[in-house]
Amino acid sequence: MIEYSAFWNTLKNSSESTYTLITRHRISSSTIDKLRKNKPLNTTTINDLCRILDCRVEDIMVYVKSDEDQLL
Repeated sequence: MIEYSAFWNTLKNSSESTYTLITRHRISSSTIDKLRKNKPLNTTTINDLCRILDCRVEDIMVYVKSDEDQLL
């Protein structure tokens, strides 16, 4: 499972907020909701967040093994 707690820590340590992500950078509120609920995001969105926050992918998300992962 991809987990986004790293995003919240990165955001907290940046000059941005969820408000500025939505209003200034045009990140949708549904994307913020997906981050809150650890729902899937596309790589373009991850790229945008890394660019906005000037960070690496690992500063946004991490893979955590979970029994809830879909079967392969």
